[in-house]
Amino acid sequence: MTMTPILAAWYDAFIEWGFLGNKLWQWALLLGLILGAVIVGRILSMAIHAEVRRLRDKKQLPLLAIILDAADGPMRAVLLAGALYAGGTFMSLHSEELDFDVGVFWNQVCTTIAVLAFGWFIYRLVEVVDHFLRRWSSRSDTPLDNQIVPLIRKTLRAFVVVVIGLFIAQNVFHWNIGALVAGLGVGGLAVALAAQHALSNLFGSITIFTDRPFILGDWIRAQGYEGIVEEVGFRSTRLRTFGGELVTIPNSVVATGPIDNVTRRPFIRRILNVTVTYDTPPEKLRRGIEVIREMLAARSEHLHPDKPSRVFFNDFNAASLNIIVAYWYTPPDWWESVTFGHDFNMELLERFNAEGIEFAFPTQTLYVKQDSEFSADLNLIRQGGSEQT
Repeated sequence: MTMTPILAAWYDAFIEWGFLGNKLWQWALLLGLILGAVIVGRILSMAIHAEVRRLRDKKQLPLLAIILDAADGPMRAVLLAGALYAGGTFMSLHSEELDFDVGVFWNQVCTTIAVLAFGWFIYRLVEVVDHFLRRWSSRSDTPLDNQIVPLIRKTLRAFVVVVIGLFIAQNVFHWNIGALVAGLGVGGLAVALAAQHALSNLFGSITIFTDRPFILGDWIRAQGYEGIVEEVGFRSTRLRTFGGELVTIPNSVVATGPIDNVTRRPFIRRILNVTVTYDTPPEKLRRGIEVIREMLAARSEHLHPDKPSRVFFNDFNAASLNIIVAYWYTPPDWWESVTFGHDFNMELLERFNAEGIEFAFPTQTLYVKQDSEFSADLNLIRQGGSEQT
């Protein structure tokens, strides 16, 4: 019985008390609508994720999976915009203290969220175009197709962002786009100075696409970095180094600097210096050269046909006689060339040992000149004199 007056007091306060021109029940109802939109959006998002996961696991209807995945976030934004708009229908949005109509601004905010949600959906729906482009590029053997597809995707997304931004400015906030463009024309010099780096990167990307010094997947060296090209965009080129790091280099720097495309080499050259000791007789030295030439002839299928291997006794080193060996391995696969060199070195060691040809290593001979009898006597005199003193 004692709770009834308390509940009545709370009820009256809930109905009568207000904040910023609105009653507590109005704020509570607005909060309930927002929470309801968030909860419903979360439930729908979980259902969409489950369906997308099922479609992708079974590899069925890939386009439907892309569309559902693209609609996830925008759908929740639309629910939020609807909750705000519904809340605005029973909220008192007129304030005499402010210079603008809060109701009009509230509706503009709701409309902006809804338009942004639609633009977000179109932005993510570009994946459908990307899906078809990747299927088309996979049917051709031209690496340029794989390089153009990411650029088309980025261009379409940039176009969607610009169009949605202009639509909101002109149709929601009723800005004068013509005056805005004219204002940009007046400040064009400042804009050009601010965007000079972006423009230089854009022209650098155009140079890369026209000259094609490299394509996706190439092993290159540029600006002191070495790695595999993972992506070529409008602004930069990304390299994955052999240490695993991802290096981003501006296209303006890449286009103006030297580029060493390792992938496009037709062969891998190796220069090997085989050093033997100075006491090796000429006959054994000639035999060693013959052995090396025999080994290279037996491996001729791995050597470039237009680059015959070379073996010569070319120099007298400080501690050895030098045999220079040059060959050009093909195909230009790095690890296969390393395996080839390993087998070549092992056989060379075995055959030189069998022929009795010794490999040289850095040596130094020191000749000590004996002192004369006169100098020895002088040393004794000096020692004796020092002892006497």
